[in-house]
Amino acid sequence: FIQEAIDTFDAIIINAAAYTHTSIAIRDALEMFNAPKIELHISNLAKREEFRQHSFVSEVVTAVISGLGVDGYTISLLAINNLIDQKN
Repeated sequence: FIQEAIDTFDAIIINAAAYTHTSIAIRDALEMFNAPKIELHISNLAKREEFRQHSFVSEVVTAVISGLGVDGYTISLLAINNLIDQKN
């Protein structure tokens, strides 16, 4: 789906869940998407188990929103709109 978004969508908000810590494939697909990208986590990764504190996704996204619970989705939408406006 990420690769299909290239040249189709203006931005991506992704909550990769456990794939955040394990998926090079998701990281690589996001790296190919040359538009604003926000990584979203409901929990604060820094307060999770040590193996969950590293994100492969963070290396290739524009911004990370973490630890705000489900409110993070609303905040992500506001932030992504601002990022799209700044790009245009």
